[in-house]
Amino acid sequence: MDSERLVAAESQLCNRAISVREFVRILAKSEFYRRRHFESCAPYRFVELNFLHLLGRAPQDQQEVSAHLVRCHAEGYDAEIDSYIDSPEYQQAFGENTVPYRRGDRSEANPKQVGYNRIFALDRGPAQVSSAVTGSQLVYAVATNTANVIRPARATFGSGTEKAFRIEVLGGNMRRSRSAYRVTKANMTVQIQQILRSGGKITGIFETV
Repeated sequence: MDSERLVAAESQLCNRAISVREFVRILAKSEFYRRRHFESCAPYRFVELNFLHLLGRAPQDQQEVSAHLVRCHAEGYDAEIDSYIDSPEYQQAFGENTVPYRRGDRSEANPKQVGYNRIFALDRGPAQVSSAVTGSQLVYAVATNTANVIRPARATFGSGTEKAFRIEVLGGNMRRSRSAYRVTKANMTVQIQQILRSGGKITGIFETV
């Protein structure tokens, strides 16, 4: 949002007072980034997102993750961010004036097959919101050095790939006497449980087109 923009840093970038690399550093050290991806996320998730956002790939192994966790704890937040942006890998991949991008399907970024698989657990497409997932997505796969299953992104309504249903409810937390929820088949059980916990009474479930 406009209120969250780093106006001063943007101005410096436009005036070529700083490089793209330094702009990325300022952004990653900003209160906005820290609040969304550090303070609200588990430490392991924070490291995962740093790899994704700053190096464009998933972590390769437990040693790599552990080194960043230890650094963040021992040296602080800024040192953790600098370790990515000042790394030879960042310089080789992006240089001074390229915005970090996803490198999950490139062999130089993922010399191991497991690294290629893991990027799909972190990057769920253009509409993703990284901060919406606060728990680690790779902790087991990385710790055990195993490949995670590549799962397709959740289908959207109208995509033709998954059925959708309308759940009509009476009462519950909503102040209105009646309400309705539209959910996919995969999410129906969770939604029903939430409705029942809130005191709502389901009056009908109908498949939608």
